[in-house]
Amino acid sequence: MVRAVETIAARFHPPERITGIRSLGSGNVNDTYLVTHAGKGHGAFVLQRLNTHVFQRPDLVMRNLEALGSHVQRRLATPPPELAGRRWEIPRVVPCRQESPWIEHNGEFWRSITYIAAATTPDVIRDRSHAREVGYGLGMFHSLISDLPTSDLADTLEGFHVTPQYLQRYDQVLKGCPSNAPGLDELHRFVEKRRDQVDVLETALHRGELQHRPIHGDPKINNVMIDETSGQAVGLIDLDTVKPGLVHYDIGDCLRSCCNPAGEEVQELSAVTFDLSLCDAILEGYLSVASGFLSEWDQHYVPDCIRLIPFELGLRFLTDHLEGNLYFRTDRPNHNLQRAAVQFRLTEQIEQQLPEIKAIVKRRAG
Repeated sequence: MVRAVETIAARFHPPERITGIRSLGSGNVNDTYLVTHAGKGHGAFVLQRLNTHVFQRPDLVMRNLEALGSHVQRRLATPPPELAGRRWEIPRVVPCRQESPWIEHNGEFWRSITYIAAATTPDVIRDRSHAREVGYGLGMFHSLISDLPTSDLADTLEGFHVTPQYLQRYDQVLKGCPSNAPGLDELHRFVEKRRDQVDVLETALHRGELQHRPIHGDPKINNVMIDETSGQAVGLIDLDTVKPGLVHYDIGDCLRSCCNPAGEEVQELSAVTFDLSLCDAILEGYLSVASGFLSEWDQHYVPDCIRLIPFELGLRFLTDHLEGNLYFRTDRPNHNLQRAAVQFRLTEQIEQQLPEIKAIVKRRAG
């Protein structure tokens, strides 16, 4: 694989100027590398092999990235007042040396994007200040693309975050994939008890209370870049899931990944909690930017998305386990089963604190 990556990297930059290639990040879907080089530019770029099982139309993914990048660059030409004294960057597509925006090599799809330097993506929230910056980062991202017409974006993952469709898929898979894994029956019972709650956002959309906007699609904690010196959010990465959707998908996913200090891979379920203080800080940061374009209905459904998205992810992990781990990368037996149990435990923690969460949303939105 190392030699294959070197070969691909050389298609984007003269090989004699490449000084290093290393694995980058901890994503569950794509293979990502940081290529450092001597020469023009910032001295590094990100090289990725897209998972075409997940992104079956990588050309549309690239079209979305280009549309998003161009739109944000135009917005940043006259920065919003909330960016005063801050930097903000958007990953841009780097064409290969033959000017093509991507490469197809031995049936694999490779692309390169710019690298946001002097910034990190922590896997765990450090404190309330960090949490507020994560919320600010998502809010600024949403604000900058809120006027990007959804017609300019392809829906590269149809049904993504539409929980009723995940439930339907789970039902189909369950019929043909019986399993005797320990704890599986308990997870099935958990799903059954919440079956009638999965359509809350989609029903609101159909009633016209919510509307589709451009969204990130995967704004978990380690997709928010934090400046190494100032501690401020400077951009969001992993933009392959950008598409039309409900901003609530992003809000719920961000809080899901940030407010459980134990993390997604914890083994002891008793360690899983939903930290209300971090939730408060994230929403403070988010709404300090996003309140300008959110409607009253948008704000009304924020508590629902905070509860729904971890349940949805747990359902997806459980379904993927039953299907043989086709979507999420695993490194041990029953890995996705454990992941599902963690998300369901987090859902329980949120349900128990829902009155407090509603109070936080009301206070920060006001």
